[in-house]
Amino acid sequence: MTFEEYAALARQLAEHRRVGERDAAAETERRRNLHAGADYLHQRLTAQWQRLDQLGRAIGVPPPPPGPAAGPPSTVAPGSPAPPPGPTSAAGLSPSAGGSSTVAGPGTVDAGGAAAVPGRPGVGAYSELPVGAARLALPTAASPAGPTVPAPRAAAVDPAVELERARRLADEADRHGQQAEVLAQRPVLLPTWSPLARAVAVYAGCGAAAGVLMLALVLASGVGLVDGFTLGAWICAGLPALAFFAGYLVLGRWGRPAMVAGAPPRYLPLGFLICFLLVPVAYCGYLLIFRALR
Repeated sequence: MTFEEYAALARQLAEHRRVGERDAAAETERRRNLHAGADYLHQRLTAQWQRLDQLGRAIGVPPPPPGPAAGPPSTVAPGSPAPPPGPTSAAGLSPSAGGSSTVAGPGTVDAGGAAAVPGRPGVGAYSELPVGAARLALPTAASPAGPTVPAPRAAAVDPAVELERARRLADEADRHGQQAEVLAQRPVLLPTWSPLARAVAVYAGCGAAAGVLMLALVLASGVGLVDGFTLGAWICAGLPALAFFAGYLVLGRWGRPAMVAGAPPRYLPLGFLICFLLVPVAYCGYLLIFRALR
């Protein structure tokens, strides 16, 4: 070999080394990015689980218990006897399974191994294995048509593609979680109304229901079932107080959002004013209508 050929070979080896180093550095960077992406995705999923746990507890749904850990699949088919334990040979089979326990040395041929010469009397090319050992040695998939065939290998999975798919699913879960939080911040009663408008509507409705009871008391007073003092007490104090407490309880039960901590605003002075004015005003309006009709 001349010096020029040696120098060219050295340059070629140096170039191969640099290419290998660049490939190794790129692979290391790719693995580092994959690990960083997996850690970030794990943190996101943990935060999502905690938020979903809070949402479930807010609506009274406990988190599901963790499922049982799945053990490794059994390699022995159901119904087949387990192979007896024993020392393994160089071919990976025990002596009781039909394999030879001796290692072929120089100048010798194993009578039961794969190197047996075909055509030799009494010796086949491959040693026959029992059914149990064959099932342990070769993974097979049962075929309904008859004999077993080797199971197909799983396709290679790209970690970057799987991480990107998991990231998109996490983004979609975040969007659904935000929608659930928006819905959880709305009360059951009149969810699209403002708190003030909801309180006015509830107290006014309770006052209207008290006005209906007031009309029933007025009719009962007209036939002599209720005296004037009892009628005045119910109109001025009893029915307004019942309407006020009914509106207070309704706002506390159905006007409270699920994800809002603390008591919702109930506007007590406004409710007191509405209830204690609506019933007497309704009675005065009834008297005016009654006199106008007479």
